[in-house]
Amino acid sequence: MADNSNQIVIKKIKKGGHGHHGGAWKLAYADFVTAMMAFFLLMWLLGTTEPAFRQGIAEYFKDPWKPSRQGGPNTGDATSVIKGGGEDITQSEGQVKLTDQGKEDIVGEAAESEKEMEQLEALKEKIERMIETSPLLTQFQNQLKIDITQEGLRIQIIDSEGRPMFNSASAKMEGYASEILRQIAPVINELPNKISIAGHTDAKPFPGKGQGYTNWELSADRANSARKELIKSGLKEEKMMRVVGLSSSVPYVREDPLAATNRRISIIVMNKHTAEEIITGGSGIDISMQKPLDKGAITGQGMVPAVNKAASAL
Repeated sequence: MADNSNQIVIKKIKKGGHGHHGGAWKLAYADFVTAMMAFFLLMWLLGTTEPAFRQGIAEYFKDPWKPSRQGGPNTGDATSVIKGGGEDITQSEGQVKLTDQGKEDIVGEAAESEKEMEQLEALKEKIERMIETSPLLTQFQNQLKIDITQEGLRIQIIDSEGRPMFNSASAKMEGYASEILRQIAPVINELPNKISIAGHTDAKPFPGKGQGYTNWELSADRANSARKELIKSGLKEEKMMRVVGLSSSVPYVREDPLAATNRRISIIVMNKHTAEEIITGGSGIDISMQKPLDKGAITGQGMVPAVNKAASAL
């Protein structure tokens, strides 16, 4: 039997790899980089905010329970549903200041519009008093219609049966119509507002026998005759902004397209809103059959009825 007591046993111990060959350090480094990115992002965001906003954030972290103790007053945005910490900064700096400026602009525009409305109302009353006191205008008061529309102050000179403003099928103005315009011109010249003139005819076909001259041309020529008479009577030429002929497309008496009162000249002392609409390419359509506005309404704010563009040029 062999004796194994003197047998030598050699044990080999495998050592683990060096730490730098493992992956644990990569996780730690990734966490560090993420934290640094978040930190720099936070610093960038803070750098782009208003100083007052940063102050509010700082106040919140100093005492986050202040809103709970005081019920929210003097903390954060006074108009916010969720109250934050810090002092009320809504009336001092930053974006809220711009909002306040916007509110001031709206209030200013409303005040300006209301003032303009009052001026147009005063002009309307002055013309009405002039009609009542002038011996010439009094006899034609049934042919003078004055009201306030969405475009401004409208003055309409309307034909009556047996008393036309123009010769038949002509743009030559009768003497009494010219005298009316001569008396009106200095009054409407008192305001800086722009002027619009529209000519209207009845629906009776123009006796042109196919020569290309229709009620459209006639209404435009009559509007231009009124313009010339106003300018000759003292109206500043630069105040004139629009002269149009609408033929019979907008009748005064809708039930009777052939009525004499459909033949008329409409002069509008336009409000600022309407003038700006024309300049900027807005509606630019003289709607001489707009319903008068209720007293106190702000001009230039409502919807404008559409003109019947399909009406034939009779």
